[in-house]
Amino acid sequence: MKVTLLHYTPLPIAAHAIRTCWQSFDKSDGGGPKDQELIDRVGNKYKHASTLEHLVYTFYIQGISRALLQELARHRMASLSVKSTRYTLKELKNAEPFDENDFEGASKYIVLTGNELVDSMSIKALNNLQKVLQEGVSNDFAKYCLPECYKTELTWTINARSLQNFLALRSSKSALWEIRKLAFAIFDALPEDHKYLYEEYISHS
Repeated sequence: MKVTLLHYTPLPIAAHAIRTCWQSFDKSDGGGPKDQELIDRVGNKYKHASTLEHLVYTFYIQGISRALLQELARHRMASLSVKSTRYTLKELKNAEPFDENDFEGASKYIVLTGNELVDSMSIKALNNLQKVLQEGVSNDFAKYCLPECYKTELTWTINARSLQNFLALRSSKSALWEIRKLAFAIFDALPEDHKYLYEEYISHS
C-alpha cells in the first residue's frame, strides 16, 4: 500500500471562510498561530464543521484490495477515480501462472492477508481468472471472476470534515485491518501543519 498526497488546500482558505462570517479579516495572521487556533476552535470545538469543508485533499492510493475499495465507497462525501479492471486486465493475461505458494510473485496482483490458507486460495482464484482471460473471454465478463483481494489504485479527493469522520471510524480497531492501515497512512501523508485538526480523531487503542 502506498499513499501519496497530490494536492491540498492551504489553511488560510479555511481561516478566510471563517472570518467571512464576522468580517474579521483584519485579525488574520496569514495562516499563522492565530488563524490555526481559529480553525480548530470554530471547526472542532464549536462544531461549526461546515467551515472545514473548504479544506480539500487529493490522494493517490496504490496497492489496495477491491475489498477495501468497497469500504471506501461507503464514504460518500468523497470523489473516487479508480483504475479500470475492464481496460487493464491484460497485465494479468500475459503473466506466468502462479504456484499456489508463490506469495511474492502473486503479491503484484493481490493483497496478501498473512493467512496462508486464505492467500493460497486467493492465488488459485487469480490463476482461474487468468485462464478465463487466456480463453479469450472479454474483460466485461472476465471481471466477474475477480477475487476481492485483487489490487487496484485510485485518486481520492475528500474534504476535511469528511476526512475527520473517515479517520474516526477507520482508525478504530473494529475497522477492517486493511482500511485501518490506510487510515493511518492517510494521516501520515497529511501536511504537518494540518495534522492538529485530526489528532483527536485517530484511534490508537
